[in-house]
Amino acid sequence: QVQLEESGGGLVQAGGSLRLSCAASGRFFTKYAMGWFRQAPGREREFVAAISWSGSTTYYADSVKGRFTISRDNFENSVYLQMNSLKPEDTAVYLCAADLTWDDYPDPATYDYWGQGTQVTVSS
Repeated sequence: QVQLEESGGGLVQAGGSLRLSCAASGRFFTKYAMGWFRQAPGREREFVAAISWSGSTTYYADSVKGRFTISRDNFENSVYLQMNSLKPEDTAVYLCAADLTWDDYPDPATYDYWGQGTQVTVSS
């Protein structure tokens, strides 16, 4: 069992930056690949970024590539999402998720555990 809690969301102007954190509790955090997803009102949950259990492999959605960076600290049981050059279309609730098998990283259905999310609002 893994519990996830996101933090770091807020209101920022376009072009600004935010750093999201996801703290994990429970056993065997290092066995899980981690992902960040986002969901805007009326829209489906959208893949943002993913990172392997070791941190050596990362994936990004095309819409955030070059602007967002995912990282993890297995000693701190945490995963992070550094978001730069934010755009109004990045506005959404951002959720972190843990996946033991990681066989289809963009698909939210493959993830085993989810946090409650943190709101990110980017004003124009």
